[in-house]
Amino acid sequence: MSDTIIYTMIALSAIGILAAVILYFVAQKFKVYEDPRIDEVETTLPGANCGGCGYAGCRAFAEACVKENDLSDLFCPVGGNDCMTDVAGVLGLEAVQQDPRVAIVRCNGSCEHRPKTNQYDGASSCAAAASLYSGDTGCQYGCLSHGDCVDACDFDALHMNPETGLPEVVDDKCVACGACVDACPKTLIELRKRGPKDRKIYVSCRNEDKGGVAKKSCAVACIGCSKCFKVCPFDAITMNNNLAFIDSDKCKLCRKCVVECPTNAIIEVGFPPRKEKADLPPKAAVKKEAPAKTESTASEEKKTENLD
Repeated sequence: MSDTIIYTMIALSAIGILAAVILYFVAQKFKVYEDPRIDEVETTLPGANCGGCGYAGCRAFAEACVKENDLSDLFCPVGGNDCMTDVAGVLGLEAVQQDPRVAIVRCNGSCEHRPKTNQYDGASSCAAAASLYSGDTGCQYGCLSHGDCVDACDFDALHMNPETGLPEVVDDKCVACGACVDACPKTLIELRKRGPKDRKIYVSCRNEDKGGVAKKSCAVACIGCSKCFKVCPFDAITMNNNLAFIDSDKCKLCRKCVVECPTNAIIEVGFPPRKEKADLPPKAAVKKEAPAKTESTASEEKKTENLD
């Protein structure tokens, strides 16, 4: 073996060793410490990476949990209270319990109630249609029916009803991640508290036009009459911009507002059928009979006749 080859091997080996030493010290210098609890917290999360917690994914949410000393502002909607209890157990903190939520669509303007005034011919996207014009019906606040919310749902909890042209939520599959809320350009989808037995009452309308205009564009629009507001005993209903809104945190599901709504804009879901009031039987005719004559009454009448 020639000296050239030997020197070359020695030089390359020396360069390799020197580079390794340099890289080692550089790695130590710029080493980023990662709390091992992040991995522990991440294992307790559902791994949906849906962004419903407000972070890019479960890993980012786990990092946020580890950095905070209070979990009251952090919540995983997919895992729910059980998941947050596990997270709190890992970190030695206390989990704040929250009411489970479910998505609802605040538009009941089906093809029957909200006839089309024109035909849209463009990209099948709510976002694209909303950027071009107000919609193909007289209601500029209603659903555009292109299904952006359905495409955004990773849990198969939303489907388009071909008959009504509106999205429908499958409560059993909805995890309240909020992806559909962000996808709707008309802000028609809302996360509301799940009531007992999945019962809920809400105003299925976002039309802020005055009553006459709203009613003309959609037969089931809220006309801002305030009748529901006046009968609510729990201050759960507010009126703003000619539109009623029911706060699910205050609503006790008494259903008084549903009966009062003249346009059926208030929807009740999950309740048993209302009992129809039985027809009352007609009041029996009561014949008033003359009181029986007593002996004293008869004698008095006889005296009167003699005087006459």
